[in-house]
Amino acid sequence: MSKRKRWVKALKYAFETTAAYIAFGIFRALPLDTASDCGAAILRFLGPKLGITRIARLNLALAFPEKTPEEKEAIILGMWDNLGRVIAEYAHLHRIWHRVEMINHSDCFDPDRRTLPTIFFSGHLANWEVPAIAAKQGGLPLHLVYRKPNNPGVDSLLRRARESGGVGHIVKGRQGAREILSMLKKGEGVGMLIDQRLSEGIPVPFFGQPAMTTDAPAQFALRLGCQLYPVQIERLKGSNFRMTVFPALKVMPTDDNADDAMRVMTEANALLEGWVRQRPEQWLWIHRRWPQSRVKQ
Repeated sequence: MSKRKRWVKALKYAFETTAAYIAFGIFRALPLDTASDCGAAILRFLGPKLGITRIARLNLALAFPEKTPEEKEAIILGMWDNLGRVIAEYAHLHRIWHRVEMINHSDCFDPDRRTLPTIFFSGHLANWEVPAIAAKQGGLPLHLVYRKPNNPGVDSLLRRARESGGVGHIVKGRQGAREILSMLKKGEGVGMLIDQRLSEGIPVPFFGQPAMTTDAPAQFALRLGCQLYPVQIERLKGSNFRMTVFPALKVMPTDDNADDAMRVMTEANALLEGWVRQRPEQWLWIHRRWPQSRVKQ
């Protein structure tokens, strides 16, 4: 990289970091509900005008071919509303615990009943940071697996905001896989979001289309006997949520590891698809989830 490009990159990151901290400070100064409403209003106005909305339209055409253009646009508007709330709520993650209705969580959070390494998996629904906070308050701090932002300043801010939730951050990648293995061998909990596109992974059906999906949860479960708990998070109204922990998936190893992993992740994707169908406006449709939705901005 040339010296000029390094300077441009540094200035860009500095501007982004400054803007992020200013927005964080403003939202932090506001009451939680007010901040969430403001974030929603801002992105309901700006979001549909952004070029990335093209990806959401392509994704919706693949997932819901039966819906009318008006229905799809309503989902997109709802998605931007939800995303605006998520951004504003980062400044209030330490307060959100009291806004979470928890269902079917006692067995997996009770340290006296939890005897196996545990992985919780979910997707980018409602506010996807909430399950880690709820888990910690329920007695099971999680090590969160995440994709590290390119901007280190923004990464630092997000990690600071999450301090009320997970006890550690694990960056996706080979080194991250080794860290996950270490945590699970110690009997600690790990949280993963499984709905982002990967260049690696395995092609697993999602809304009837093959989607490259991480098979890490399945592989760890097959290797270590981990319990895989599906976690659905729903936004009820404003900054109020419902978190449902479903029974652990049944992982029964055979002599065909590839087939075993595909079976487990197919079940996981089917659960996630069902959650998206229930509340499509609360999913992050701007991910390039399928090959057909990978378009240039």
